[in-house]
Amino acid sequence: MGGWRGGGENRKLSTPPPSHPITLRYNMLPKIRLQILTLITALLLPLSCSFFPLDETPIVFVHGNGDTAAVWHTTMWRFESNAYPRDYLFAIDFTYPSSLTNDAVPEEGRSSTTDQMNQLSEFVDTVLDETGKDKVILIGSSRGGNAIRNYIKNGGGTVKVSHAILCGTPNHGIVALDSIMPGSEFNGTQPFLKGLNEGSEVVDGVKFMTIRSNRLDKSAEPDGAGLGFPGMPTGVGYDGPALDGAENKVTPMLDHREVAFHGLAFLHMYEFITGAKPNHFGAILEEEPVLNGKVNGMMGTTPTNIGVEGASVEIYEVSEETGEREGEAKHTQTTGEDGLWGPFTADPEVYYEFIITIEGHPITHIYRSPFPRSSDVIHLRPGVFAEGDAEAGSVVIMSRPRGYFGHGRDTFTLDGQIPEDVREGLPVDSTSKLKLEPALRRSVVAVFGFESITVQSWSAQENHLVIAEFH
Repeated sequence: MGGWRGGGENRKLSTPPPSHPITLRYNMLPKIRLQILTLITALLLPLSCSFFPLDETPIVFVHGNGDTAAVWHTTMWRFESNAYPRDYLFAIDFTYPSSLTNDAVPEEGRSSTTDQMNQLSEFVDTVLDETGKDKVILIGSSRGGNAIRNYIKNGGGTVKVSHAILCGTPNHGIVALDSIMPGSEFNGTQPFLKGLNEGSEVVDGVKFMTIRSNRLDKSAEPDGAGLGFPGMPTGVGYDGPALDGAENKVTPMLDHREVAFHGLAFLHMYEFITGAKPNHFGAILEEEPVLNGKVNGMMGTTPTNIGVEGASVEIYEVSEETGEREGEAKHTQTTGEDGLWGPFTADPEVYYEFIITIEGHPITHIYRSPFPRSSDVIHLRPGVFAEGDAEAGSVVIMSRPRGYFGHGRDTFTLDGQIPEDVREGLPVDSTSKLKLEPALRRSVVAVFGFESITVQSWSAQENHLVIAEFH
């Protein structure tokens, strides 16, 4: 159906077991800031002693520009851990997730707003057929909110959607200027957003909520610095994602991605949907999480969500302290036409190394901290060498798919140093790259907040690329 459930096959769960709550070393949130902790505490109190009786409306999570369904796995874990049925959590994978430069001009490997609206419509119909329900809840990150609004207003979604939650969606554009970005779906003066915002900004019969940052969203800034145009007025403000007629939430100190994937965003989502506060902020551990996902490909330098046939995937347990492998491979798979690399039964307290081998790409080593719960949206993508990378001794990338690195806001280091390639000011970088001189393979530690991942410095000259990917 072109999308994904929240959990592993044959591991359906309507209420979470009385397992151990996830600890801080597996935390699902960025570095804890005092302001956010205070707000979370206020939102969580008082907690009930039993789970809120849910009406079990299916939720469809909609990813943003260039992303995959995989960005939602931590949010799915949170919903599951608060009694939302796993069988009612779905995440779409847009085939071509990246936007067009001009929404009216086709580009190979990219999608228009109409393409995404149509694919979301088909996905929603499949979810309704599978669950026997007559409506879904849609939750979107960034560009995903554009697809949601377009589907509801122009694609017949009004009668099929009960709630729409838009997280960091540039509802009035990342710019509102006639002088740049002609035809872009992200320009508030151009046809797409003008059409969505004409008349009422929301649609009767659907409950709308927006979640935005107070001032750290690179896509909702009065100044164009985050877009590479410092000093240029963008024509939009910090409140750009808000909609007239919606319940508009402000999440202090969160960036463009965190307003969808941070725990504070989940608190707003859960209460908006259920009318109750969640019992658990993090993920409740499963004894034997079952993992699966696709190996997705690239079209040149543009990501796609098309499964790669013939990819080799190996999974090793690794030492938390050194990143060294502990024993033989725990799982090996050559992907079929669907690109699936699993299923794989994991240990919720073990660190893993995923190795993806695809012709035309460097052998990619992705190191991950423990997976506390099942998920079949653990998608993998081979890395790509930038110019000069293949001549380095080793290339290690620290990656944060669900947020950016913010100086003065977050604690993060790579190989014991604060990365120089993470820009000061507004958080806009989700990766940092370390290039090492040729040497014997050694341990390299990547740290973000309470999450720490130790990798091995495999040789770039021997066609290896290393990624430490945070939850």
